[in-house]
Amino acid sequence: MKKAFMGVRLKRLREERRLTQAALASALGLSLSYLNQLENNQRPLTVPVLLKLNAAFGVDVQLFSDDDEARLIGDLREALADPAIGEQIATAELRELAASMPAVGRALVSLHRRYRGALEQSAALAARLGDDRQSALTSAVSTPFEEVRDFFYERHNHIDPLDRAAEAIARELGAAGAQAEAALIERLQDRHGIRVATFRHDGEEGGQRHFDAAEGVLRLSSHLGKGQRAFQIATQLAFLEHRDAIDGLVATGRFGGDDSRRLARIGLANYFAGALVLPYGEILAAAESCRYDIELLGQRFGVGFETVCHRLSTLQRPGAQGVPFFFIRVDRAGNISKRQSATDFHFSRVGGTCPLWNVYDAFVQPGRVLTQVARMPDDRTYLWVARSVSRARGGYHQPRKTFSVALGCDLRHAGRLVYADGLDLGNVDAATPIGAGCRICERPACPQRAFPPVGKPLHVDEQRSAFAPYAVK
Repeated sequence: MKKAFMGVRLKRLREERRLTQAALASALGLSLSYLNQLENNQRPLTVPVLLKLNAAFGVDVQLFSDDDEARLIGDLREALADPAIGEQIATAELRELAASMPAVGRALVSLHRRYRGALEQSAALAARLGDDRQSALTSAVSTPFEEVRDFFYERHNHIDPLDRAAEAIARELGAAGAQAEAALIERLQDRHGIRVATFRHDGEEGGQRHFDAAEGVLRLSSHLGKGQRAFQIATQLAFLEHRDAIDGLVATGRFGGDDSRRLARIGLANYFAGALVLPYGEILAAAESCRYDIELLGQRFGVGFETVCHRLSTLQRPGAQGVPFFFIRVDRAGNISKRQSATDFHFSRVGGTCPLWNVYDAFVQPGRVLTQVARMPDDRTYLWVARSVSRARGGYHQPRKTFSVALGCDLRHAGRLVYADGLDLGNVDAATPIGAGCRICERPACPQRAFPPVGKPLHVDEQRSAFAPYAVK
């Protein structure tokens, strides 16, 4: 881990534990003067000290990770670029705030999100009242869904207690992937007196799963494959056997209402199901052995491409970590319906994502796995893997669902992936320049820009025409 000056975070940890400097120094086997220097950023917080913190207090070393700082910088850049604030804040200042006062930074980000939520509510009310004076800055973001996404994002998309509980049940069942279906049906019947039935429907109305507690019946759609059926049964099992653990985790989240909490429970139950169908140790070993070949993993476990991608983005168990991936699912219009990150990649909440990203090229090459080395404006470089996925319900007149799903990782991990074969990873200049979204992207000369960057004045010259739109001063 890179040495970093994290004195404020260390001091906050000590204050949260209600320890004096002398007590913390004693617990870590450090001198009082050395600890004082650490807290005042006069010494770097080294790996040996982090390991002592972990051993003494069970502190996750990710608390002091540069990745967390990069996430916060991205969130602050987006929040403080809002034109309503009226200030141009340099990246160096954002970095200083994120490093020295992360709690203040998170509070600013939270306040801005609440402000935007209020704008969205006022715009919706204005529309219902027939008032067309709606703010151009409002966006159709579902606040409860965003809160749940933030809940998983803040935990690096890994929920260790549920992951371990699901893996323990998978060991009891003696099966994984699609092969777990029969054992799961038997467990529901033997332990809970619940039988599994199948229902048929021609459209979307019937859904995929319906549990009738009064009858003791779990009904699953006839359109589901074996792996999907196993996932839905495991989701119901999560509610039956681990409801207390799920409720406890939800209680630790910052949710604004009951809708958010209910969605969080569903998200956690789905997480449990994914961890049961693809148990941690087994999927990690398989992924490492085939160099994270997504299609091979799907064939081995009898599950789909998207399911494998989602599970790979969660493999961050302390002491047994896989490649830290970012996972995203978008539709043709650029709407992000799923986004999870095990590390620091910043997804924009304002406007669309970058059109130069290969996640969109996947739509015109259906079924083909595409790779891309992409560089962000801060010069961080990533390897992206994208493919389209499509599914249908019902007959000819029913529309298909088509998405593009992608996994990305920092370039330093790319050599562990089969998708890096044949790519010139050392030639950073050949990487495609992308951004988190046009409204917050800092690139001055992007020919694909759809909107001018917020917070920067436009440079309008009647005598010149530039190749790149929306020139800024």
